Amino acid sequence: MPGARLLFSLDPAVAHLNHGSFGAVPIAVQRAQQRLRDEMEANPLRFFTRGLSERIAYTRRHLATFLGAEPDGAALVGNASTGTAVVLQSLGLRAGDEVLLTDHGYGAVRLAVERESRRAGAVYRTLAVPLTATDDEWVAAIRSELRPGRTRLLVVDQLTSPTARLLPTAAISAAARSMDVPVLVDAAHAPGMLPTAVREVGADFWVGNLHKWAYAPRGTALLAVAERWRSRIEPLVVSWEQDAGFPLSVEYQATLDYTSWLAAPTGLFTLRTLGLDAVREHNTALAAYGQQVVGAALGLEPAQLPPPGGPSVAMRIVPLRRGLASTIDDARALRQRISDELATEVAVNAWGGRGYLRLSAQVYNRAEEYDRLAERLPSMLATLG
Repeated sequence: MPGARLLFSLDPAVAHLNHGSFGAVPIAVQRAQQRLRDEMEANPLRFFTRGLSERIAYTRRHLATFLGAEPDGAALVGNASTGTAVVLQSLGLRAGDEVLLTDHGYGAVRLAVERESRRAGAVYRTLAVPLTATDDEWVAAIRSELRPGRTRLLVVDQLTSPTARLLPTAAISAAARSMDVPVLVDAAHAPGMLPTAVREVGADFWVGNLHKWAYAPRGTALLAVAERWRSRIEPLVVSWEQDAGFPLSVEYQATLDYTSWLAAPTGLFTLRTLGLDAVREHNTALAAYGQQVVGAALGLEPAQLPPPGGPSVAMRIVPLRRGLASTIDDARALRQRISDELATEVAVNAWGGRGYLRLSAQVYNRAEEYDRLAERLPSMLATLG
């Protein structure tokens, strides 16, 4: 979008094509957070003891309303990983229970499930779903693996991180609900990017980051919980608002720096000022363009480029040749080399034994950045064995 780059403090010498990993905070939001930090440091006692809980609740209501979640049934948390940890420890897993994941899920979530299962004597299983699976095939595959009475939690992504697939989470949640299996939707990429309201997903637990696509400072996420679970939710750290119950018991963590949460509404104001529909249309179209030009440069036909699974997806993946970046360590090494040699930030993921380049698009990006990557990337990859 014309002039949008000026809203951010990004290094102009670098092409930032990986907004999906850590986002980018607009300058106006940075300044709003700094004013809050100044307020906090001017009188810490006043900041933490006079009206902080009310300010947090106001922010929560603002963000939850934007996301289509029930304000009293949601809590602010640091990120999607934190929300996942809260859910896992609140479930009360026992020996013989199981948690079902898919192989499209985020690695840190799998590690969290692995740790909680080990502590409880439970088990977890990972369901492999083809990259080309249709929505109906996704629902059927998951339904066939659920075990009522034993499967205590299904974890599924709204938009997958390694494969950039938009999943039919509402249909998946309905299928699981019919078998009395709770669902946690990892919606790390949903806020700001996807128009779907939280209530439409119908999950027992939903957690999404606002620092990626909603222009909030990092450390801002929302955990939405279905009514039947709210009385069972326990915070990771017990503090003075423990007796208040969910959501405040989860939100209030003593001397946590709350300025990222309190500045988050400024991020939504920035997004609305740009025009939510205009931002989504720009990002979706530019991500598709980037996938096409980079894919063509690597010798891929349009049919070989995985579709995102739905509209409004501002991330696309490009398959790399087999044997390249097929492990996590190799993928990280390639990402760093692209950064160092091509002055371009991208995501590189190893999934299903193959490497994939993941491209994001945001309002500060321009088509020529993807053109430049397409021109330079093939020769660099040719030097790799």
